[in-house]
Amino acid sequence: MIAAAERRPGRTASGADPTERDRSAAALERLSELLAKDMQSVNRIIVDRMQSPVGLIPQLAGYIVAAGGKRLRPLLTLAAAELCGYSGERHHKLAASVEFIHTATLLHDDVVDESERRRGQSSANSLFGNQASVLVGDFLFSRSFELMVEDGSLDVLRILSRASAVIAEGEVLQLATTNNLNTSEADYLAVVAAKTAALFAAACEIGAIVAERPASDADALNRFGLNFGIAFQIADDVLDYSAREALLGKTIGDDFREGKMTLPAVYAISRGNEVEAAFWRRTLEDMEQQEGDLDHAISLIERHGGFTAALDLARRHGELAIEALMLLPPSQMRGALASLVEFCIEREF
Repeated sequence: MIAAAERRPGRTASGADPTERDRSAAALERLSELLAKDMQSVNRIIVDRMQSPVGLIPQLAGYIVAAGGKRLRPLLTLAAAELCGYSGERHHKLAASVEFIHTATLLHDDVVDESERRRGQSSANSLFGNQASVLVGDFLFSRSFELMVEDGSLDVLRILSRASAVIAEGEVLQLATTNNLNTSEADYLAVVAAKTAALFAAACEIGAIVAERPASDADALNRFGLNFGIAFQIADDVLDYSAREALLGKTIGDDFREGKMTLPAVYAISRGNEVEAAFWRRTLEDMEQQEGDLDHAISLIERHGGFTAALDLARRHGELAIEALMLLPPSQMRGALASLVEFCIEREF
């Protein structure tokens, strides 16, 4: 993995030069190219299954699906299935199911967080309203379960339905940590493991199920996805304080403005003095924020090594993910997935 470097606004994730960034970004492009044909099938299923005679449903669903994103979760399902030697088509519907679960949670998240931006454009709730966003999110959840049932595997249904429940638990747990300055690293990781990593883990594990691989392979892919998901979310939370808005595709500092206790702030708060604690109480607990507070928060995180410590933890989980991945047979796909882990930790968008 790339050596740790303190992250600052406007800097790259690793302090790397453009050539190094290009090599890192190429990891995602490589995986997408390897799975391009399969992903075309997945996209056709997504477009087909978000149709409804109720016009607002495909309109709103199409808006957020068309916004794009990296499509990491369905890519993981496709990659895991190929890594396990699967050559059928079941994983196409299941990858679409995974994407519908993810998209539904995005719609619900933006309503809860009152977000105005998503992937560089207006969020669905800011355009269509909270009620429509919640209900279309419910529709996509239902579509995802239709696809699971059509697959016919009780193991697949068990894995994905459990992940959906855990994601919901993570959302509620995050509410309990929001505005709570007593949030610990362990509390934060519990939220991340449930809210983000659970779907990564499930998306990978079902690849082994459709390929009828032994339980040891399914477990290895579950652990790969879980640790990858944790690493991914930690890096994403660092970006919220330190990336450039044009690259990240959302307003920088959203977590700060919403009073979310993400890892960079958790570290800064735990290592700060009483004067700094008063600042965090005013801005994150009492939500009395004013101009310049975000910049001051960033300076405090930098002072206490919050960005470095967070990225170090992300890298440790990335290493655990790759260790689990190495239990699978060597292949071009395994190499692409290992490279993807580094990209997602060191990315700047």
